[in-house]
Amino acid sequence: MVVPVRLAPPERRKRLADSVKDARFLWGVLRNKPLQVLLQVTNRCNMTCGFCDFWTNPAKPQDELSTGDYRRIARELGELSTCLISIEGGEPFLRKDLDDIVAAFGERHLPMLFTNGSAVTPERARGLFDRGLAHACVSIDFASAARHDEKRGLPGASARAWSAIEHFRGAAQVPDRQVHVMTVIMEDNVEELEDLFARSHAYGVGHQVTLLSNTGFRRGKSDRAPNAAALRALPALWRKYPHVRFFREYFEHLGTFVEDPEALPRCDAGAQSFNIDHMGNLSVCIEKIDQPVGNVREASIGELAARAKARGAEGCQA
Repeated sequence: MVVPVRLAPPERRKRLADSVKDARFLWGVLRNKPLQVLLQVTNRCNMTCGFCDFWTNPAKPQDELSTGDYRRIARELGELSTCLISIEGGEPFLRKDLDDIVAAFGERHLPMLFTNGSAVTPERARGLFDRGLAHACVSIDFASAARHDEKRGLPGASARAWSAIEHFRGAAQVPDRQVHVMTVIMEDNVEELEDLFARSHAYGVGHQVTLLSNTGFRRGKSDRAPNAAALRALPALWRKYPHVRFFREYFEHLGTFVEDPEALPRCDAGAQSFNIDHMGNLSVCIEKIDQPVGNVREASIGELAARAKARGAEGCQA
């Protein structure tokens, strides 16, 4: 007698697969395995932000890592652990194979996409989440559209970014957890952060931040970080806006970092995370992309990850 088997609906199967990946990620964290990998899938960009100069030296598409390279990276990385994969640029949407890159990492990992939002459509947003995208982050640095457009060097950039938020929100299963505005904290925008937080809250999405870096390789030098006093006011905003999903300690120690980074615990880059640029060079972090430990075209991820861990143990607070 053949007993019919009722297959779970696609949504239920996807939730099960996501739960398995979440469990593998947690298991890797508990075993001190790498938990995050930053990927610059291209350094080409359609914007000209002052805090980045990737766009000033774009690589030829044929010189960038291929879809096949990323499939191999995803497979070899999966032998180490399940990771958060930050897919960045440049602007990732300039890669014609972006959907395939997301799919390669979506099988075993938790891919996060960081975009300026200029090329997002409802169809592309749905396609990316269908291929395993876990989180979508759209860069918006100013509450004022005019100031954001000026900073990005592209008229209409702000309007496109907020439209991208709407498209990702419509495609995500859990919009308030899977879709985020991403803001670089600078001297120029620190006074606008609350207005930005209020707007992202009204959109029903999350918000993430990162402090401006202008000391690493390929970092622009035209912008400055806020002073310590301005940064020490930010924990109050973190408490006021619970959709701002970043570690409390990050906000609490921003002021200390700009005054005396050596007073903070040592950075774990290299051990907990590492960076792979668009040419395949693996380094301990994005601040050190000019000091790679090797290239993924010439060595396995396992070997390179071991080198990065050893290099990271030297300690750095950049």
